[in-house]
Amino acid sequence: MASGVRRLEGGRLAALVAAFAASMAYSLFLAGATQGIPTIWTANAVVAVGLLTLSWRNGMALLAIASAIHVAFQLAVGDPPVFIGIVTALDGAHAVAMALLLRAVGCRGRLRDMRALIVTILTATAFTAAWSVVTNGCLELAAGHSFWNGWLDWAIPNTLGAAIALPIGLVLLDRRHAEGFPAGRLEIAGYVVAMAAISALLYSVSVPIRVLLLAPMLFAVFRGGPQAIALLIVASLAAAIPAILHRTGLDGELARNALRSAQASHLALYLTGMMGGLALGRQARLQALLVRRTAAARAAQARAQAANQAKSDFLATMSHEIRTPLNSILGFTALVADDASLSDENRRRLELVTRAGQSLAELINDLLDFSKVEAGRLELNLGPVSPAAVLRDAAAIVAPTAQGKGLALDVTVTAGGAEPDAAFALDEARLRQVLLNLLANAVKFTAQGVVSARLILGPDRGALRFEIADTGIGIAPDVQARLFERFSQADSSISRSFGGTGLGLAISRALVRQMGGEIGVQSELGQGARFWINLVAEPALVAHQPDVAEAPVEAAAARVLLVDDHPMNRELGQALLTLAGCDVVTAEDGVQAVEAARAGGFDVILMDVHMPVMDGLAATRAIRGFGGAVGAVPIVALTADVPADQVARCREAGMTDHVAKPINRDQLLAAVGRALETVVLPDAEARARA
Repeated sequence: MASGVRRLEGGRLAALVAAFAASMAYSLFLAGATQGIPTIWTANAVVAVGLLTLSWRNGMALLAIASAIHVAFQLAVGDPPVFIGIVTALDGAHAVAMALLLRAVGCRGRLRDMRALIVTILTATAFTAAWSVVTNGCLELAAGHSFWNGWLDWAIPNTLGAAIALPIGLVLLDRRHAEGFPAGRLEIAGYVVAMAAISALLYSVSVPIRVLLLAPMLFAVFRGGPQAIALLIVASLAAAIPAILHRTGLDGELARNALRSAQASHLALYLTGMMGGLALGRQARLQALLVRRTAAARAAQARAQAANQAKSDFLATMSHEIRTPLNSILGFTALVADDASLSDENRRRLELVTRAGQSLAELINDLLDFSKVEAGRLELNLGPVSPAAVLRDAAAIVAPTAQGKGLALDVTVTAGGAEPDAAFALDEARLRQVLLNLLANAVKFTAQGVVSARLILGPDRGALRFEIADTGIGIAPDVQARLFERFSQADSSISRSFGGTGLGLAISRALVRQMGGEIGVQSELGQGARFWINLVAEPALVAHQPDVAEAPVEAAAARVLLVDDHPMNRELGQALLTLAGCDVVTAEDGVQAVEAARAGGFDVILMDVHMPVMDGLAATRAIRGFGGAVGAVPIVALTADVPADQVARCREAGMTDHVAKPINRDQLLAAVGRALETVVLPDAEARARA
């Protein structure tokens, strides 16, 4: 990095030294050839550009080298030593003072908009005009003349040189001006040659058609930008001045008037072209910046999506790994709890283990739900639901806990003219999840008193309002605003005293908003809390249910193939199914499962998904490839993968049902019973029968 900066500085210094030498040679040659007719003086502006753009050290080096070149060139043309010393000192001081003044007004070596261009030109011309009058006066006084003698011939070339050369130098040294323009170096060189040729031709005649200079200027504006304009102006002036002097035959007054007219027209042309070039350059830079920022935003979005996917994969993997041992903990504690000889103390301890395991399972479910909320993949499954029935069910679930704490639990439904058990289009599982969370919190944070649950139907069509109130510890007003944020609790002592992750209310708010409703709280510290939910749902019709339901199919006497790579899971599943009267055969992986299923004779296959050698999905596809009854056996996924997309993969592979780990005995036996009612036909056989 440092070496690159040094190379850039060295290149700029060399370019400025060459430009200074060229400008000195050009101006002194014209002065000698015209016998004192003033043309243009740009050398001081070149030094000022260097002082603005180079480091302090390189700027001083440029000043020293320029002074040496100045002395050498003027000695070469035969000027007196005293004159050379005074002019060299005054020109150097002029360049330094002009650079300091430009820095003071905000010019830091960059010129990228019209405001900066105008400020730079006005500052440089005003200061140079004043300085030129002083320099000319000093020289005239040293020669024994009047202070104001010939001041106009000295001021005009210096002022025009500063007005044109200083902005041109700043533009040419700024590489950013080349960005966004299609013209290359050869194309710009062609414009420069054309401009010089046209300018020489036009100013060789007495009535130049100056409008012709606009053609190459316009091409340069749109194709090359500010740097191309700067080069064209330099080329045009360099060609126009000799052409004018040749045409006027060095007639003093005629040459002066023609030169001033040409210089003024070039200044106007330069300002017009440079303003257009700067405007287009700014637009090109903004477009390039927009492209870069758009690319950066897309890259950031891709990284965020990848990170979100990695987080989802991590949560899915970790939930699977946690559910597998948790399945054994809850399953074996349930088996041991059925032992009639168990002492009361040991039974109490088992209940503690069971509650701890259930809390861990709830925590895993909360994490998975919250990951869906953040990923925007939370979906609702609407159906005809009685909100009153869902509220009663949720209250019934928390009732044993409330009774254990000596709390009264009241449930009321206010119909408001509608049927109390009217059905609405709602997601029953998600609504129950929200109500359970609010009721469980109310019971958790209430030591004595009442927990009340109320449903108000109406008065507007489809309007539902749930209210869960308690007489517990209450919530301070300053923490209510952040209560529904993730991982938020009233204070650090809450988690120590009552437990919890702070995700439940955040998930509840996301679910309620997904349903198109709002959730809030009203509370005072020590005065209990009242949580409310407002929903609007379309009324729905509930399909008629037969008065006498058919008896469910029992799992007893079924021959079951249990496939799981974890020995504890196999032992647990075998114990649960054997106690239910099933004949159980086990397999450790998908290969063993396929070989066992090939022999036939199974009523149901319970298939784990994640297994070595061959996973459950591949094994299911292999079994479905068998013909006849062997390929039609019901296969139930028995896995810790609970996200909807994972369940869908199981269905696509040919599985007929899904049971999530940790396994609940009643859910497992119900799944086996449902499977016994199912017959899966291979596609070919199904088409043949059809």
